[in-house]
Amino acid sequence: MKYYELTYLIKPELSENEIKGIQEKIISSIQEKEGILDYQSGYEKITLAYSIKKNLEAYISTINFFLKSNNINDIEKKVKAEKEIIRFILFSKRKPEAEKVVEKPKPIKKKDKTELKDIEKKLEEILE
Repeated sequence: MKYYELTYLIKPELSENEIKGIQEKIISSIQEKEGILDYQSGYEKITLAYSIKKNLEAYISTINFFLKSNNINDIEKKVKAEKEIIRFILFSKRKPEAEKVVEKPKPIKKKDKTELKDIEKKLEEILE
């Protein structure tokens, strides 16, 4: 199974229920193809840098999932068929790391201990 990310833009005039319905359709189509959902973001309204299909705003959402590579074309066709989705990008990613390896801090080299007598001598030299 490969790891995929799907990010899509939804028309801004839709209601919350319609947006959630679109998200559920996409997720159910992934699960029908035996995909495993890894991450699903909510949706957020954004201002676009340029007009897309006469829209200057859109809702954005992202889904990360595992899927067999021979089923990805079916998912792409279903996303293209949704008329409320104005733009999307679907790509394969590296699998997320289960745990990041944290490097152990390097030990601090200890300097030779200076004696109190040496410190007093240096202070006297400085003060003179």
